[in-house]
Amino acid sequence: MILSRLTLTATLTVLLLGPASAEQSAVSTANTSGAVKHHALSLIGEPKYPEDFTHFDFVNPDAPKGGVVRMPSIGGFDSLNPVLYRGEQAPGISLVNESLMVDSIDEPSTSYGLIAEWASYPDDYSSVTFKLRDNARWHDGKPITPEDVIYSLKVNKEANPRMGLYYKNVTHAEKTGDNEVTFYFDSKGNRELPMIMGQLTILPKHFWTGTDAKGERRDPMKTTMEPPLGSGPYRVKSVSPGRSITFERVKDYWGKDLPVNKGMWNFDELRFDSYRDMTVAFESFKAGNLDFWNETSSKNWAMAYDFPAIKNGNIERQEVRLERGMPMQAFVPNLRRPKFQDRRVRQALNLAFDFEWANKNLFYGQYERVDSYFQNSELAAPKALPKGRELEILETVRGEVPDEVFTKVHQNPTNNDQTEMRNNLRQAMTLLREAGWQVKDGKLTNVKTGETMTIEFLIVSPLFERIVQPYLRNLNRLGINGNIRLVDSAQYTRRLNNFDYDVVVGNFAQSESPGNEQRDYWGSEAADREGSMNLIGIKDKAIDKLIDHVIYAKDREELVAATHALDRVLLWHDYVVPQWFSPNQRIAYRSHYGRPDRLPGLTPGFLQVWWDSNANASTEPRASN
Repeated sequence: MILSRLTLTATLTVLLLGPASAEQSAVSTANTSGAVKHHALSLIGEPKYPEDFTHFDFVNPDAPKGGVVRMPSIGGFDSLNPVLYRGEQAPGISLVNESLMVDSIDEPSTSYGLIAEWASYPDDYSSVTFKLRDNARWHDGKPITPEDVIYSLKVNKEANPRMGLYYKNVTHAEKTGDNEVTFYFDSKGNRELPMIMGQLTILPKHFWTGTDAKGERRDPMKTTMEPPLGSGPYRVKSVSPGRSITFERVKDYWGKDLPVNKGMWNFDELRFDSYRDMTVAFESFKAGNLDFWNETSSKNWAMAYDFPAIKNGNIERQEVRLERGMPMQAFVPNLRRPKFQDRRVRQALNLAFDFEWANKNLFYGQYERVDSYFQNSELAAPKALPKGRELEILETVRGEVPDEVFTKVHQNPTNNDQTEMRNNLRQAMTLLREAGWQVKDGKLTNVKTGETMTIEFLIVSPLFERIVQPYLRNLNRLGINGNIRLVDSAQYTRRLNNFDYDVVVGNFAQSESPGNEQRDYWGSEAADREGSMNLIGIKDKAIDKLIDHVIYAKDREELVAATHALDRVLLWHDYVVPQWFSPNQRIAYRSHYGRPDRLPGLTPGFLQVWWDSNANASTEPRASN
């Protein structure tokens, strides 16, 4: 499911997908017309908090307000448009606009009313109605209206191809009562649709259809550096293009006393400074110019935290255990390139990757190998042959998927010693020959076309160079000429949006209740849609059928079986070279920050629930350590 503001801003470096499909349940009350009003929606069991809850139990409701937080942003930005996929969106801009409901960062696949007071839907899930809160306001004081919501659906679908697929089954929206709006769907039985409509980013129609300070009409389909009008806990305070953006807490924020916001959004200012790469940003953190750091390098975590601020206690660090599924992170060959379309070639690429060596020599033993698109959750395909409802679903695509789906359990190759590595490379060479490639003059060459096999690894972080280099050496032993292309974030985003790459590093995060977003990841319609997340380039009718099984699952049991089937088929197509995961998030931060006794289970929640213990002393940036 697409990210909400609450989850998206956890550290602004880690993607966490929210709810998606399975059986809806909610603590609710009935209105006079017989419809059911839901203050919260859950796709897995009952929401934790009743209608009259006062605050989440992972917050300090009396947390002090104030202080300045300085965060890193890698690369620059050229747009403050909160919904457009083009351009480099400014970090933190999601804090300005809100959604109808907001995801819990402690409960998987659960959301609570934000702009909307309640949601109501019929038993067949053919529509959903939201009642907007009477006191919901834009920062200019004007009320949030059903017209704003209707306008937002149109803009979101047109401005972002991912949203176009996500809300594909939503035909239209109408004002259906006093401060009420109803979304209508073109199909029945899609249990995630009511919840994902609650995730819709709501825009002020009067702002986006108006004119700017120069008298020019605004266009939500274009990038802009004009600070947008929003309704959230923060607004843009200042912008230095290419350098930084600062947000200020809205002191009279309309929603500050809502249960979903009590004890949250405690910092007065959030500043995001741009750095060209992670190495430079980390040095700035060490020098005292940044306040929070999400460590993505196992090498750094093991070797780089011996600087003075650590030794004198000015910086603390810890590993936070996350209670959620882990993403499929992988090297992603682009199937739009003919050289990767033969499954045997992709199998050979996986055989050439030596994870065990990398984990020992590069990662200090901190990772495990990813072996599922739904890693670390009950949604991962069992390590046994399919049976029961999963097998029934797979039978609907028998003959359209690899035969091994029914006869073998998928496993990544292992390389516990050099003998295993040599055997894997020999097997890879055999597969390449079967696919029509032979080594001539030291170069892997296509027998029919004479093309030599070259692979460019497109990366945006220099940290990945040390990881790709050993992989290139193994590929070279197969006659493959591999190289690394390091680009800045703006060029990387453009090339991803246009699918202009051989191999990239993909990160396919999943929720506990997958649904419509699967179309964007693996659906045929997304393969040629600019800006989609179908980085692989999959166009497969059988996978489209399996995605529909996930989306239209009748209950949780059906969803789990359908997801097992989808996972198993994706694995046996060998679309990617799986990398690694850790269930822990590594963070470092200035020691003057306070935090609740218990952090939320899905994210450390730094921007949401932490506070500055020195807030009353000053709101000016602190001197370097």
